[in-house]
Amino acid sequence: MTSPGAALFSPIGTEAVLIGGGREGRGMIKLSRMADYGVVLMSQLARAPGRVQTAPQLARSCGLPLPTVSKLLKLLAQGRLLTSQRGTRGGYRLARGASAITVADVIGALDGPIALTDCAAPDGLECGIEALCPTRTGWLRINDAMVDALNGVTLADMAAPAAPALGAAPPAAPADALSHQGA
Repeated sequence: MTSPGAALFSPIGTEAVLIGGGREGRGMIKLSRMADYGVVLMSQLARAPGRVQTAPQLARSCGLPLPTVSKLLKLLAQGRLLTSQRGTRGGYRLARGASAITVADVIGALDGPIALTDCAAPDGLECGIEALCPTRTGWLRINDAMVDALNGVTLADMAAPAAPALGAAPPAAPADALSHQGA
């Protein structure tokens, strides 16, 4: 198990999970910045299916630094989630439809397998007390639920227009519609 305040690191050297020490002293489990940015990039590509986009175009449209975007695109292509096209009309596009790529696929391509604790890792890391651990079964259930949830959300879902927040005021009527009400 990971101790409070400890961090696990992903294969590309970015913080994968931070437990403890969050804002205002609250602990949190947090997605790596690279995985977060990867989902942003992939969602942007999903909004224009089949269209080839360059790293500079994606960096501009997503508001991310070009070196980070370039690194992510390379990793996502290596993970077979993107195809790259060389030449003057080169760039990147999704390797399959947005509804066939899940958030879990993106996280896995960038950070490796999803595991909240060492005992939930598919590579069988041991924490030292695994044989006696009373919480292992519970952590495995929690990890499976999280992976199932991430597998249940596709890039098509992420790229869809945002729904209004619950309790939000309805959109205002156009000004010209209001001027005709009293007539």
